[in-house]
Amino acid sequence: MSKLQIVPMSEAHLSALAELEVLCFADPWSEAALREELSNPCAHFLVALYDGNVAGYLGCHHIGDEGFVTNIAVFPTYRRAGIGRALVQAALNEPLSRLALEVRASNEPAIALYRSLGFVEDGRRPRFYAHPTEDALLYSYYRS
Repeated sequence: MSKLQIVPMSEAHLSALAELEVLCFADPWSEAALREELSNPCAHFLVALYDGNVAGYLGCHHIGDEGFVTNIAVFPTYRRAGIGRALVQAALNEPLSRLALEVRASNEPAIALYRSLGFVEDGRRPRFYAHPTEDALLYSYYRS
C-alpha cells in the first residue's frame, strides 16, 4: 500500500484542514466553512493522507463540465514531496473540459507546478489578494 492516498474530504478531516488553512492563508476558511462544503453538491474536496495523516488538500467547485480550484494547501512538513502535484493530478482526472485557478503572482513554486501539468496563464486580477496586496494570475487547464 502506498504511503500517499487521495480521498474525498470527510468530517474526520475538518479539524486538521482548518489548522492548515490558518498556517497557509491570510484569510483562512474556518472549520464551519469547510464543513458546509460537505453538503455542497458542486464541491469536490480531496484530502491527501500520508501514512494516514492529513498532509494537504484541494478544494474544487464543479459547474457543468468546468471546475475551479478554490483552495490548495500542504502542511509545511510535507512540502516538496509531491503532495500538491498528486492533488492537482487527482483533480485533473475528473471529466472536466477546463480546470481553472488563481495563484499569487509571487508564488513561483505553485506556478511552476501548474505549468508543468499543462496549465496556461490566461489572465490577471490586479490587487486581488490582501495581506499583502498582490495580483492574482489566472491559470487554466483545457482538456482537448
